[in-house]
Amino acid sequence: MRHLKIHTEEKPYQCIQCGKAFIDKGDIKHHLMTHTGEKPYQCSQCNEPFTQKNNLATHMQTHTGEKPHECTQCDKALPCNCYLKNHQRTHTGEKPHQCSQCVKALSQTYLFIIHQRTHTGEKPYQCNQCGKGFSVKTNISNHMKIHTGKRPYQCSQCDKSFSRNSTLANHKRKHTGEKPYHQCRQCDKTFSRNSTLVNHKRTHTGEKPFKCRQCEKIFLMEMCSYRTSENAAKCNEPFTQKNNLATHMQTHTGEKPHECTQCDKAFSCNCHLKNHQRTHTGEKPHQCSQCEKAFSQKYVFIIHQRTHIGEKPYQCNQCGKGFSVKTNLLNHMKIHTGERLYQCSQCDKSFSRNSTLANHKRKHT
Repeated sequence: MRHLKIHTEEKPYQCIQCGKAFIDKGDIKHHLMTHTGEKPYQCSQCNEPFTQKNNLATHMQTHTGEKPHECTQCDKALPCNCYLKNHQRTHTGEKPHQCSQCVKALSQTYLFIIHQRTHTGEKPYQCNQCGKGFSVKTNISNHMKIHTGKRPYQCSQCDKSFSRNSTLANHKRKHTGEKPYHQCRQCDKTFSRNSTLVNHKRTHTGEKPFKCRQCEKIFLMEMCSYRTSENAAKCNEPFTQKNNLATHMQTHTGEKPHECTQCDKAFSCNCHLKNHQRTHTGEKPHQCSQCEKAFSQKYVFIIHQRTHIGEKPYQCNQCGKGFSVKTNLLNHMKIHTGERLYQCSQCDKSFSRNSTLANHKRKHT
Protein backbone atom coordinates (compact mmCIF):
# COMPACT_ATOMS: atom_id res chain seq x y z
CA MET A 1 0.00 0.00 0.00
CA ARG A 2 2.82 2.41 0.94
CA HIS A 3 4.63 1.61 -2.32
CA LEU A 4 1.51 2.36 -4.44
CA LYS A 5 1.32 5.86 -2.94
CA ILE A 6 4.74 6.58 -4.48
CA HIS A 7 3.15 6.14 -7.95
CA THR A 8 -0.09 7.99 -7.15
CA GLU A 9 1.84 10.78 -5.33
CA GLU A 10 -0.81 10.59 -2.61
CA LYS A 11 0.37 12.26 0.62
CA PRO A 12 -2.52 12.23 3.09
CA TYR A 13 -0.55 13.21 6.22
CA GLN A 14 0.18 16.95 6.43
CA CYS A 15 2.22 18.83 9.03
CA ILE A 16 0.10 21.59 10.63
CA GLN A 17 3.22 23.66 11.40
CA CYS A 18 4.92 23.89 8.01
CA GLY A 19 2.45 22.32 5.53
CA LYS A 20 4.78 19.52 4.42
CA ALA A 21 2.92 16.35 3.37
CA PHE A 22 3.91 12.69 3.83
CA ILE A 23 2.93 9.26 2.48
CA ASP A 24 3.09 7.41 5.78
CA LYS A 25 1.92 8.18 9.33
CA GLY A 26 5.31 7.13 10.71
CA ASP A 27 7.07 9.65 8.43
CA ILE A 28 5.06 12.60 9.76
CA LYS A 29 5.69 11.39 13.32
CA HIS A 30 9.44 11.59 12.75
CA HIS A 31 9.10 14.92 10.91
CA LEU A 32 7.23 16.52 13.83
CA MET A 33 10.31 15.90 15.98
CA THR A 34 12.21 18.47 13.84
CA HIS A 35 9.77 21.08 15.18
CA THR A 36 9.62 19.86 18.78
CA GLY A 37 13.32 18.98 19.03
CA GLU A 38 12.39 15.60 20.54
CA LYS A 39 15.07 12.89 20.22
CA PRO A 40 13.91 9.85 22.19
CA TYR A 41 16.75 7.46 21.26
CA GLN A 42 20.03 8.09 23.12
CA CYS A 43 23.46 6.50 22.70
CA SER A 44 24.51 4.73 25.90
CA GLN A 45 28.20 5.44 25.27
CA CYS A 46 28.35 9.13 24.27
CA ASN A 47 24.79 10.35 25.06
CA GLU A 48 24.18 11.63 21.51
CA PRO A 49 20.39 11.68 20.89
CA PHE A 50 18.54 10.55 17.74
CA THR A 51 14.99 10.88 16.41
CA GLN A 52 14.93 7.37 14.88
CA LYS A 53 15.95 4.00 16.26
CA ASN A 54 17.70 2.86 13.05
CA ASN A 55 19.87 6.03 13.12
CA LEU A 56 20.97 5.11 16.64
CA ALA A 57 21.78 1.55 15.50
CA THR A 58 23.97 2.90 12.67
CA HIS A 59 25.65 5.35 15.08
CA MET A 60 26.47 2.54 17.57
CA GLN A 61 28.70 0.96 14.90
CA THR A 62 31.01 4.01 15.13
CA HIS A 63 31.81 2.87 18.69
CA THR A 64 32.14 -0.86 17.93
CA GLY A 65 34.03 -0.28 14.67
CA GLU A 66 31.76 -2.78 12.96
CA LYS A 67 31.60 -2.34 9.16
CA PRO A 68 29.78 -5.38 7.74
CA HIS A 69 28.96 -3.94 4.31
CA GLU A 70 31.93 -4.34 1.93
CA CYS A 71 32.38 -2.82 -1.52
CA THR A 72 33.10 -5.41 -4.23
CA GLN A 73 35.09 -2.93 -6.36
CA CYS A 74 37.48 -1.58 -3.71
CA ASP A 75 38.55 -2.44 -0.15
CA LYS A 76 36.20 0.03 1.53
CA ALA A 77 33.73 -1.24 4.16
CA LEU A 78 30.81 0.71 5.64
CA PRO A 79 28.58 0.35 8.73
CA CYS A 80 25.28 0.68 6.84
CA ASN A 81 23.95 -0.78 3.57
CA CYS A 82 22.59 2.64 2.51
CA TYR A 83 26.11 4.10 2.87
CA LEU A 84 27.44 1.26 0.69
CA LYS A 85 24.88 2.03 -2.04
CA ASN A 86 25.90 5.70 -2.04
CA HIS A 87 29.58 4.72 -2.13
CA GLN A 88 29.07 2.35 -5.10
CA ARG A 89 27.83 5.29 -7.15
CA THR A 90 31.35 6.77 -6.98
CA HIS A 91 32.38 3.75 -9.11
CA THR A 92 29.37 3.66 -11.45
CA GLY A 93 28.91 7.43 -11.79
CA GLU A 94 25.16 6.92 -11.35
CA LYS A 95 23.18 10.05 -10.40
CA PRO A 96 19.56 8.93 -10.03
CA HIS A 97 18.23 12.12 -8.42
CA GLN A 98 17.42 14.59 -11.21
CA CYS A 99 16.30 18.11 -10.32
CA SER A 100 13.09 19.09 -12.15
CA GLN A 101 13.94 22.80 -12.02
CA CYS A 102 17.51 22.77 -13.37
CA VAL A 103 19.91 20.38 -15.13
CA LYS A 104 21.66 19.18 -11.97
CA ALA A 105 21.63 15.49 -11.02
CA LEU A 106 22.91 14.10 -7.71
CA SER A 107 24.03 10.68 -6.51
CA GLN A 108 22.70 10.90 -2.94
CA THR A 109 19.18 11.55 -1.65
CA TYR A 110 20.21 13.91 1.15
CA LEU A 111 22.25 16.07 -1.27
CA PHE A 112 19.28 16.18 -3.64
CA ILE A 113 16.96 17.34 -0.81
CA ILE A 114 19.43 20.08 0.19
CA HIS A 115 19.79 21.15 -3.46
CA GLN A 116 16.00 21.45 -3.88
CA ARG A 117 15.95 23.97 -1.03
CA THR A 118 18.01 26.38 -3.18
CA HIS A 119 14.93 26.57 -5.44
CA THR A 120 12.15 26.51 -2.83
CA GLY A 121 13.92 28.66 -0.23
CA GLU A 122 12.92 26.15 2.47
CA LYS A 123 14.86 26.46 5.74
CA PRO A 124 13.54 23.75 8.07
CA TYR A 125 16.18 24.17 10.77
CA GLN A 126 15.43 27.22 12.91
CA CYS A 127 17.45 28.74 15.75
CA ASN A 128 15.32 28.87 18.91
CA GLN A 129 17.23 31.91 20.19
CA CYS A 130 17.23 34.35 17.26
CA GLY A 131 14.83 32.74 14.77
CA LYS A 132 17.37 32.46 11.93
CA GLY A 133 16.59 29.60 9.53
CA PHE A 134 18.97 27.15 7.82
CA SER A 135 18.59 24.69 4.96
CA VAL A 136 21.29 22.32 6.30
CA LYS A 137 21.33 20.84 9.80
CA THR A 138 25.10 21.20 10.30
CA ASN A 139 24.80 24.94 9.63
CA ILE A 140 22.44 25.43 12.58
CA SER A 141 24.78 23.40 14.81
CA ASN A 142 27.63 25.75 13.88
CA HIS A 143 25.37 28.80 14.28
CA MET A 144 24.34 27.79 17.83
CA LYS A 145 27.98 28.15 18.92
CA ILE A 146 27.61 31.94 18.35
CA HIS A 147 25.02 32.01 21.15
CA THR A 148 26.79 29.55 23.48
CA GLY A 149 30.27 30.98 22.84
CA LYS A 150 31.55 27.41 22.50
CA ARG A 151 34.94 27.17 20.73
CA PRO A 152 36.10 23.55 21.00
CA TYR A 153 38.79 23.70 18.29
CA GLN A 154 42.05 24.97 19.82
CA CYS A 155 45.15 25.94 17.82
CA SER A 156 48.21 24.01 19.05
CA GLN A 157 50.59 26.83 18.06
CA CYS A 158 48.85 29.84 19.64
CA ASP A 159 46.07 30.54 22.14
CA LYS A 160 43.30 31.03 19.57
CA SER A 161 40.25 28.76 19.50
CA PHE A 162 37.42 28.38 16.99
CA SER A 163 33.84 27.17 16.78
CA ARG A 164 34.49 25.19 13.57
CA ASN A 165 37.20 22.70 12.64
CA SER A 166 37.33 24.14 9.09
CA THR A 167 38.06 27.62 10.51
CA LEU A 168 40.88 26.16 12.62
CA ALA A 169 42.32 24.45 9.50
CA ASN A 170 42.31 27.81 7.64
CA HIS A 171 43.92 29.52 10.66
CA LYS A 172 46.73 26.92 10.86
CA ARG A 173 47.82 27.91 7.37
CA LYS A 174 48.89 31.29 8.80
CA HIS A 175 51.48 29.41 10.84
CA THR A 176 52.59 26.99 8.10
CA GLY A 177 52.44 29.48 5.22
CA GLU A 178 50.47 26.92 3.20
CA LYS A 179 48.27 28.40 0.47
CA PRO A 180 46.03 25.68 -0.95
CA TYR A 181 44.31 26.60 -4.16
CA HIS A 182 41.27 24.91 -5.67
CA GLN A 183 41.84 24.54 -9.40
CA CYS A 184 39.26 24.37 -12.18
CA ARG A 185 39.96 21.33 -14.40
CA GLN A 186 38.47 23.01 -17.46
CA CYS A 187 40.35 26.32 -17.57
CA ASP A 188 43.13 25.93 -14.92
CA LYS A 189 41.88 28.98 -13.01
CA THR A 190 42.65 28.72 -9.27
CA PHE A 191 40.66 29.84 -6.24
CA SER A 192 41.49 30.15 -2.54
CA ARG A 193 38.07 28.79 -1.50
CA ASN A 194 36.23 25.70 -2.70
CA SER A 195 32.88 27.56 -2.57
CA THR A 196 34.25 30.11 -5.09
CA LEU A 197 35.37 27.25 -7.35
CA VAL A 198 31.86 25.72 -7.19
CA ASN A 199 30.33 29.04 -8.32
CA HIS A 200 32.98 29.40 -11.06
CA LYS A 201 32.24 25.90 -12.44
CA ARG A 202 28.70 27.04 -13.23
CA THR A 203 30.12 29.29 -15.96
CA HIS A 204 31.27 26.09 -17.73
CA THR A 205 28.29 23.80 -16.97
CA GLY A 206 25.62 26.44 -17.56
CA GLU A 207 23.93 25.51 -14.28
CA LYS A 208 21.54 28.20 -13.08
CA PRO A 209 20.23 27.18 -9.64
CA PHE A 210 18.41 30.41 -8.80
CA LYS A 211 14.86 30.68 -10.11
CA CYS A 212 12.81 33.88 -10.25
CA ARG A 213 9.88 33.75 -7.83
CA GLN A 214 7.71 35.79 -10.19
CA CYS A 215 8.45 34.12 -13.54
CA GLU A 216 10.08 30.93 -14.84
CA LYS A 217 13.45 32.52 -15.63
CA ILE A 218 16.55 30.95 -14.09
CA PHE A 219 19.88 32.59 -13.24
CA LEU A 220 23.50 31.69 -12.57
CA MET A 221 23.40 34.20 -9.70
CA GLU A 222 20.71 35.33 -7.28
CA MET A 223 19.49 38.79 -8.31
CA CYS A 224 18.04 41.34 -5.94
CA SER A 225 14.46 42.15 -7.01
CA TYR A 226 13.82 45.00 -4.56
CA ARG A 227 11.99 48.11 -5.86
CA THR A 228 11.69 51.43 -4.00
CA SER A 229 8.22 51.83 -5.54
CA GLU A 230 5.94 49.97 -7.96
CA ASN A 231 7.28 51.80 -11.03
CA ALA A 232 10.91 52.03 -9.93
CA ALA A 233 13.69 49.96 -11.49
CA LYS A 234 14.87 46.80 -9.75
CA CYS A 235 18.18 46.85 -7.85
CA ASN A 236 19.39 43.74 -9.78
CA GLU A 237 22.64 43.37 -7.81
CA PRO A 238 23.82 39.76 -8.37
CA PHE A 239 24.74 37.22 -5.67
CA THR A 240 26.10 33.69 -5.96
CA GLN A 241 24.94 32.74 -2.45
CA LYS A 242 21.54 33.15 -0.80
CA ASN A 243 22.93 34.35 2.55
CA ASN A 244 24.70 37.25 0.79
CA LEU A 245 21.41 38.24 -0.86
CA ALA A 246 19.61 38.09 2.50
CA THR A 247 22.18 40.47 4.02
CA HIS A 248 21.97 42.75 0.99
CA MET A 249 18.15 42.95 1.25
CA GLN A 250 18.58 44.61 4.66
CA THR A 251 20.18 47.58 2.90
CA HIS A 252 16.80 48.15 1.22
CA THR A 253 14.60 47.51 4.26
CA GLY A 254 16.88 49.50 6.58
CA GLU A 255 16.92 46.62 9.06
CA LYS A 256 20.00 46.71 11.31
CA PRO A 257 19.56 44.04 14.00
CA HIS A 258 23.22 43.89 15.13
CA GLU A 259 23.89 46.68 17.66
CA CYS A 260 27.21 47.77 19.15
CA THR A 261 27.24 47.66 22.96
CA GLN A 262 29.84 50.44 23.20
CA CYS A 263 28.24 53.07 20.95
CA ASP A 264 24.90 53.66 19.22
CA LYS A 265 25.88 52.17 15.85
CA ALA A 266 23.87 49.28 14.38
CA PHE A 267 24.63 47.01 11.39
CA SER A 268 22.73 44.78 8.97
CA CYS A 269 25.25 41.93 9.31
CA ASN A 270 27.02 40.41 12.33
CA CYS A 271 30.36 40.33 10.46
CA HIS A 272 30.13 44.12 9.95
CA LEU A 273 29.51 44.55 13.67
CA LYS A 274 32.61 42.47 14.49
CA ASN A 275 34.75 44.65 12.21
CA HIS A 276 33.33 47.79 13.82
CA GLN A 277 34.00 46.53 17.37
CA ARG A 278 37.70 46.42 16.55
CA THR A 279 37.67 50.24 16.29
CA HIS A 280 36.92 50.17 20.03
CA THR A 281 39.29 47.34 21.02
CA GLY A 282 42.14 48.20 18.61
CA GLU A 283 42.41 44.50 17.74
CA LYS A 284 44.28 43.69 14.51
CA PRO A 285 44.14 39.92 14.12
CA HIS A 286 45.37 39.76 10.51
CA GLN A 287 49.19 39.86 10.59
CA CYS A 288 51.19 39.98 7.35
CA SER A 289 53.89 37.29 7.31
CA GLN A 290 56.07 39.28 4.89
CA CYS A 291 56.15 42.66 6.66
CA GLU A 292 55.23 44.17 10.03
CA LYS A 293 51.76 45.37 9.05
CA ALA A 294 48.63 44.12 10.85
CA PHE A 295 44.99 44.73 9.92
CA SER A 296 41.66 44.75 11.70
CA GLN A 297 39.66 43.67 8.64
CA LYS A 298 40.23 40.59 6.52
CA TYR A 299 39.41 42.16 3.13
CA VAL A 300 42.00 44.95 3.72
CA PHE A 301 44.54 42.26 4.68
CA ILE A 302 43.84 40.32 1.44
CA ILE A 303 44.28 43.49 -0.65
CA HIS A 304 47.55 44.22 1.19
CA GLN A 305 48.90 40.71 0.46
CA ARG A 306 48.49 41.39 -3.26
CA THR A 307 51.12 44.16 -2.98
CA HIS A 308 53.66 41.43 -2.12
CA ILE A 309 52.66 38.74 -4.63
CA GLY A 310 51.61 41.12 -7.44
CA GLU A 311 48.21 39.43 -7.84
CA LYS A 312 45.64 41.38 -9.90
CA PRO A 313 42.50 39.24 -10.07
CA TYR A 314 40.21 41.91 -11.55
CA GLN A 315 40.85 42.28 -15.28
CA CYS A 316 39.33 44.69 -17.79
CA ASN A 317 37.64 42.73 -20.60
CA GLN A 318 38.24 45.58 -23.07
CA CYS A 319 41.94 46.43 -22.69
CA GLY A 320 43.27 43.63 -20.46
CA LYS A 321 44.52 45.89 -17.67
CA GLY A 322 44.56 44.16 -14.26
CA PHE A 323 43.64 45.52 -10.83
CA SER A 324 44.15 44.27 -7.28
CA VAL A 325 40.95 45.98 -6.02
CA LYS A 326 37.49 45.58 -7.57
CA THR A 327 36.48 49.24 -7.13
CA ASN A 328 39.56 50.28 -9.15
CA LEU A 329 38.36 48.13 -12.05
CA LEU A 330 34.85 49.66 -11.84
CA ASN A 331 36.34 53.17 -11.94
CA HIS A 332 38.59 52.16 -14.85
CA MET A 333 35.63 50.81 -16.88
CA LYS A 334 34.16 54.35 -16.92
CA ILE A 335 37.07 55.35 -19.20
CA HIS A 336 35.70 52.94 -21.83
CA THR A 337 32.01 53.70 -21.27
CA GLY A 338 32.46 57.48 -20.91
CA GLU A 339 30.17 57.41 -17.87
CA ARG A 340 30.40 60.54 -15.66
CA LEU A 341 28.01 60.25 -12.73
CA TYR A 342 29.39 63.04 -10.55
CA GLN A 343 28.11 66.45 -11.66
CA CYS A 344 29.45 69.77 -10.30
CA SER A 345 26.61 71.91 -8.89
CA GLN A 346 28.43 75.16 -9.74
CA CYS A 347 29.40 74.53 -13.35
CA ASP A 348 28.60 72.09 -16.17
CA LYS A 349 31.57 69.79 -15.59
CA SER A 350 31.05 66.13 -14.64
CA PHE A 351 33.44 63.40 -13.49
CA SER A 352 33.72 59.61 -13.38
CA ARG A 353 34.88 59.59 -9.72
CA ASN A 354 33.53 61.32 -6.64
CA SER A 355 37.09 62.03 -5.39
CA THR A 356 37.87 63.90 -8.65
CA LEU A 357 34.69 65.97 -8.22
CA ALA A 358 35.75 66.83 -4.64
CA ASN A 359 39.14 68.07 -5.90
CA HIS A 360 37.43 70.09 -8.64
CA LYS A 361 35.05 71.82 -6.17
CA ARG A 362 38.06 73.33 -4.39
CA LYS A 363 38.64 75.50 -7.47
CA HIS A 364 35.30 77.19 -6.83
CA THR A 365 35.95 77.71 -3.10
